[in-house]
Amino acid sequence: MSDKKILVLNSQQIQQKIDRIAYQVLEDNFDEEEVIIAGILPRGNQVADRLKAVLEKIAPFKITLLSIELDKQSSQLHASTNFKVEDCANKVIILVDDVLNSGKTLAYGFGVFLDVPLKKLRTVVLVDRNHKNFPVTTDYAGVALSTVIKQHIDVVLNVAGEEDAVYLR
Repeated sequence: MSDKKILVLNSQQIQQKIDRIAYQVLEDNFDEEEVIIAGILPRGNQVADRLKAVLEKIAPFKITLLSIELDKQSSQLHASTNFKVEDCANKVIILVDDVLNSGKTLAYGFGVFLDVPLKKLRTVVLVDRNHKNFPVTTDYAGVALSTVIKQHIDVVLNVAGEEDAVYLR
C-alpha cells in the first residue's frame, strides 16, 4: 500500500457536504419535535456534532446529540452512550459515522437501538466506500467512492495543526 495521499475533500467541501446533508435531514423531518443525532465515536461523533450545529441554525425542532462508543473488535455488541438509550423511544434517530466501509460499525450502531421503539432510523456517512459485507445502506452520504479494497480513507477532523480533509491512500 502506498503512502501517497490523494485529497478527496478539503475543509470547505466537507462543510458543503455536511450543509447539504443537514438540509436533507430537515426536509425528511420537518414536522418532528425532536431529532436525535447519534454519532459513533470518535470521528462519526465529530461529523454528528457539525451536523447538529448546522441543524440548530435551520431547523425548527430540538436536536440532541447522542454519543455512541462501540467495541468494534468484539464479535458481540458492546456499546456505551452518554445518556440512556431508552430516552430515544418514539423519536427520530440519525445514526452518523465518518466512513461506511464493510457496514459492521453501522450494524453495531443499529444494535444499540434494537430494544427501543423508534419513530424512524436514518443513516449518515461522510464517505460511502461501496465495500459492504453487511446489508447496510446510507440514507445520506457526503460522497460515494468506488475504491479498491486495499485503499484506505483517512478522515481528518479537529486534529491540531492539520486542516480538515478526507484523503484516499
